[in-house]
Amino acid sequence: MELLDPVVGYVALLAIGAIGTVTGLLSRGRLGRSAPRTPPPAPPTTRAPGHLPGVGDDAEDPRDTPTRTVATLPAPDALAEPPVEVAPARTVEVPAPATGRLVRLRDRLSRSNTALGRNLFQLLSRDTVDEGTWEEVEDTLIMADLGVGPATEIVERLRTRVAVLGERSPERVRELLREELLTAVDPSTDRSLRTSRSATRPAVVLVVGVNGTGKTTTVGKLARVLVAEQRDVVLAAADTFRAAAADQLATWGERVGVPTVRSDRDGADPASVAFDAVRAGTELEADVVLVDTAGRLQNKAGLMDELGKIKRVLERSGPVDEVLLVLDATTGQNGLRQAAVFAEVVQVTGIVLTKLDGTAKGGIVVAVQRELGVPVKLVGLGEGPDDLAPFDPEAFVDALVG
Repeated sequence: MELLDPVVGYVALLAIGAIGTVTGLLSRGRLGRSAPRTPPPAPPTTRAPGHLPGVGDDAEDPRDTPTRTVATLPAPDALAEPPVEVAPARTVEVPAPATGRLVRLRDRLSRSNTALGRNLFQLLSRDTVDEGTWEEVEDTLIMADLGVGPATEIVERLRTRVAVLGERSPERVRELLREELLTAVDPSTDRSLRTSRSATRPAVVLVVGVNGTGKTTTVGKLARVLVAEQRDVVLAAADTFRAAAADQLATWGERVGVPTVRSDRDGADPASVAFDAVRAGTELEADVVLVDTAGRLQNKAGLMDELGKIKRVLERSGPVDEVLLVLDATTGQNGLRQAAVFAEVVQVTGIVLTKLDGTAKGGIVVAVQRELGVPVKLVGLGEGPDDLAPFDPEAFVDALVG
């Protein structure tokens, strides 16, 4: 029995070891299915002295090339597609204010009427101002397109005042002439433009006139005047019969950032274009809609009827606030005949006199106001984009007499 005890103990030890081995294998099999495998250790890397460990230090070796920052990386779209050229934005012009224009226009008007003022001064400076002299003064005023009736009335009143006051000084007589001319021009007349938006729609300004008077250009210049006054403007290219009219008007609008409503085909119905422009102006909450129309010859009844149609269509959505007739100051009495026909068709509310520079025929202001009973509201004295300004009676008369 003593000999068997060591053997039995040895066998027992072997059995216990075998059981422990099997149990360990089974345990490793279960953990291997439920736990991730531990990755092998990364090879050692060489770091610069003082290097601080950071994320990814154990993932890869440092790069040989410098790291790019976000600022140096191209945009994702640039990597996918070639760059697209973008046209430079159009520069919107800032029109000159009306106050500065009046000073400049007054100087130009003074230079253009120097001959008229000088002739009048020479006549009134004679030692003896007799009947013949007064007739020459009257003829000079008629030649300035003042009209026979207004010229005769002015001379008669001037003769009476000179005789009553006993004036002999040429300077004083010229001052009296200035007063009479100013009375004829009537500075008390309301020359303001009705361009204020109503509660529901923009003001509508219809611009009419024959070809060659500078009508489309006047519409563009008027837009600049209104933009300088901080007004929101919409242009209507209702001159659909002249191929270049819509393009010309759109160019004026683009220069000051003003939209233009136009048809996509020549010869479209002008009334429809004008109506669409007012509707667009209402949606955009604009202050003013300026409607350019085709040049109308007074002996073409059909065209005049169409102009009347434009006005009637516009009045469906509200009144037409202004009807401005553009006249060429150099046409003289022929311009008066044009004005009379337009007044019958569309009830003109104001006159725009263009091309008043370079001529001594400024008396047309008095004549056209007398003929139509409506005031001159705007004058153009040059070809520059800002050479249109409100009419100033005193500045005009001062330039007329010199």
